[in-house]
Amino acid sequence: MIELRHISKIFPTADGDFQALSDISLTIQDGDIFGIVGMSGAGKSTLVRCINLLERPTEGQVLMDGILETEDGGPVDLCSLSPAQLRQARRSISMIFQQFNLLMQRTCLNNICFPMEIAGVPRAEAKKRALEYLDIVGLPDKANAYPAQLSGGQKQRIAIARALASNPKVLLCDEATSALDPTTTRSILKLIQDINRRLGITAIIITHEMAVVESICTHVAILEKGRMVETGTVEEVFSNPKTEAGRRLVFPEGANIDKFPVAGVVRVVFNGGSSYEPLIASLAIDCGVKVNILGADTRNVNGKAFGSMLLGLPEDRNEAAKAMSYLRAQKDVTVEEVPDYHA
Repeated sequence: MIELRHISKIFPTADGDFQALSDISLTIQDGDIFGIVGMSGAGKSTLVRCINLLERPTEGQVLMDGILETEDGGPVDLCSLSPAQLRQARRSISMIFQQFNLLMQRTCLNNICFPMEIAGVPRAEAKKRALEYLDIVGLPDKANAYPAQLSGGQKQRIAIARALASNPKVLLCDEATSALDPTTTRSILKLIQDINRRLGITAIIITHEMAVVESICTHVAILEKGRMVETGTVEEVFSNPKTEAGRRLVFPEGANIDKFPVAGVVRVVFNGGSSYEPLIASLAIDCGVKVNILGADTRNVNGKAFGSMLLGLPEDRNEAAKAMSYLRAQKDVTVEEVPDYHA
């Protein structure tokens, strides 16, 4: 388990102190894939660097259990460790980055061996384990290749294999897919999910993309201007974001599909019902009412529908009332009027 208690981080600048993080507390359970999401400048990368003390918090505690032996078997506060103890604890916390950070003069095999060399693992054992990790990330034929010979997705796979070399309990992923194309991103996210399931490693995903969170995360925390404004399971936050920051991330304006003259606009929010129920088609068939789809941002998370859709109601008042009554009667759907909509 990882527990952050009242974490704050202040950076001194020429213009005065800058508060990057303010009083952040959250708990991440063993085996979670936990997403930390927010817009650029929200403090996500600073927070993840505080977790492994690459940045030392100005205030607060970073508690982890199972990374060092303690007399009572309980968690340790990384902020209270000696430099030697912290180095030992960090062997259980690996990190992958947006720009891969591979050693260009080393082969892929030797990149993966590098953290084991530092830890004093015998070379023969390190090579054996590195080959196993190459197999886990799907690149057994790249042992003797150099990073310059690899695609971006392959480089990230090698970086993940290197991160696994220290046999970590926690994997920190700082915008690990931001430099990759959508297809490669999906494959890397699937790999992280497979590693989580196969090895039981807790993964913390730092991202500005809700699509990444919905793909693999079990829980999510939303940051805004250095503060944690919302946290919960992905289903809870996606179905009912409680803050304006959450709503902006979960319910963006959506893809504008067309512009029609409409009498009124409603937002239909999908709260985790089956993603296979054709709501708008059912409305037309069951009630004989046609509505215009003005914009949509919906997603399928494990077979459940989340997101929202903007609908233009028909000009006929009776038809509009019939549509509203039908929509409000649906399970796992919330309907709200949008009085200030402008096409």
